[in-house]
Amino acid sequence: MSYSSLADFIEALDKAGELRRILVPIASEFQITELADREMKAPKGGKALLFEKPTINGVISKFPLLINALGSRKRMAMALGLHSVDELAQELEFLMKAKPPRTFRDGIKLLRQGMDLLHARPRYVKHGPCQEVIHILDQKENTFSLEDLPILKCWPHDGGRFITLPTVYTKDPDTQERNVGMYRMQVYDGSTTGMHWQVHKVAARHGKRYYERGEPMPVAVALGGDPVFTLAATAPLPDGIDEILFAGFARKRSVKLVKCITIPIEVPAESDFIIEGFVYPGETRSEGPFGDHTGFYTPVDDYPVFHVTAITHRREAIYPATIVGVPPMEDFYIGEASVRIFLPIFKMNFPEIVDMALPAEGVFHNLVFVSIRKQYPWQAFKIMHGLWGMGQMMFSKYIIIVDEDCDVKNTSEVLFRLCANTDPQRDSTITKNPSDSLDHAPTLANMGSHMGFDATRKLPGEGYTRGWPDMVKMDPAVQAWADEILPKLC
Repeated sequence: MSYSSLADFIEALDKAGELRRILVPIASEFQITELADREMKAPKGGKALLFEKPTINGVISKFPLLINALGSRKRMAMALGLHSVDELAQELEFLMKAKPPRTFRDGIKLLRQGMDLLHARPRYVKHGPCQEVIHILDQKENTFSLEDLPILKCWPHDGGRFITLPTVYTKDPDTQERNVGMYRMQVYDGSTTGMHWQVHKVAARHGKRYYERGEPMPVAVALGGDPVFTLAATAPLPDGIDEILFAGFARKRSVKLVKCITIPIEVPAESDFIIEGFVYPGETRSEGPFGDHTGFYTPVDDYPVFHVTAITHRREAIYPATIVGVPPMEDFYIGEASVRIFLPIFKMNFPEIVDMALPAEGVFHNLVFVSIRKQYPWQAFKIMHGLWGMGQMMFSKYIIIVDEDCDVKNTSEVLFRLCANTDPQRDSTITKNPSDSLDHAPTLANMGSHMGFDATRKLPGEGYTRGWPDMVKMDPAVQAWADEILPKLC
């Protein structure tokens, strides 16, 4: 299942009892954040919130605002048209391990996967709903600007209003390879924003090439449309893999792309809003502070400036937003879904990996739990260093490796193994690696130390000669007896 607009997804959420409509005017300055934060801290992520009348400086916006749309496991699966995100992980795993079919059933399954791959290819169209209304910002008769959108000012010390759920489209000027990322955008005025792409991001690499060529860099920002675009923009795809191809595969329907009005970039035609413009070589401006997913304000720093040339949108457009701050927040569920979906890729590189989890307390990169089938001494350290060499995993501040019988989704169980199974000097390692630009703890920006813990059972080859003890566990037959008799006793 796929969605042709954000409104389609909202309708699905409403039917599933996953949506709460707020009919009274609510300010986009702090008030929406406070309500959304309370909803996120509710059990299992609460509900999605649709603010029918968000206000901008006391004036009701013509655009409703949706927040917390992906803030639960159920809604994250609904965004993909699935019962569970693990279903998409299984499809990717089958695709990567596909072999000549041995049965008719295998052949049908392989054919279905082939059809899904055909859907992955985008389809180019001349017109799209995202261009039903067109505003060219340098035209004298235009009175529309970024200030007409219900862009949130989230936290008291934020440097201004921030677009928090954009998918940002850039191209390599040499190869024309597309990249879709998600970078917050501080609004400076009606036609300029910051573009918070960190030095490690692909968009920053594209920007460097434009800088070297002395050319302005075209950039398009899409808001709304099928929620799968949010997942695609944040997914840990291998470098060079087109996020639009992944989106088409995930939604099982080709993404319709339409060319922007003022720049040579193609964007999803079914988006709710498109913001077009340029980033000029070498131009930066102070951006921040911003209450970030780390749970702290990230400080002011210089980032590229985005100059808006046009804003296009649906006639009945809905503005999507999210907030970040002290976890758990909506971004935790997005990140968790990415880990579940792309676990097969990690397993291809490291077949001994059983499972992986990024607990909410680690705010994405700070804490990673990995379970493995341990076969030889020091294998846990091999996994740590291998993961630190894989894309976004380079930012992982702490990696804890446990045995396959430990449930990495149970933080209490992992911490029990960490405390019980480690000798700190023998079972830990510290290394230097690039760190997340948002991490305030390192002495130097973008560079810090990372630590790994081997919380697995120790082997004689690792210098442990005392004989590893067995964990205290009941006999499985007695456990089965208890499962059968307990309901009768109650």
